[in-house]
Amino acid sequence: MSTFSVSFRDANGVRILDLHGELDAHTASDLEESIQQCHAEGNVNLLINGTDLDYISSAGLGVFMAYVEEIRDDGGDIKIAGLQSKVYNVFDLLGFPVLFDICETEEEALARFEEPAPDAGNASS
Repeated sequence: MSTFSVSFRDANGVRILDLHGELDAHTASDLEESIQQCHAEGNVNLLINGTDLDYISSAGLGVFMAYVEEIRDDGGDIKIAGLQSKVYNVFDLLGFPVLFDICETEEEALARFEEPAPDAGNASS
């Protein structure tokens, strides 16, 4: 049986979710509940710290896809940091680096929350 847990911290107005263990079809609902709880509390800038995430399945990835649009519509974002290479490879294989800001370190991801959002309507040539 897989083990998974989420713990919460705050830094610079960002809610950090530290993921531990294996995120799969049996544990994806735990992450889903955690993101829903953060959003219900008004936290729309979420940083997923995957330093202690040992495994992720497509069901786990689906949770990110299920909430990113809603979070962005409310003026926030989901950024991901600290993924182990084997976990990052799964994100990369499915094209997540195009959809999500994935940083090597938590510090880098926190700094990116401070940057102004790109204006898609006024792309420079």
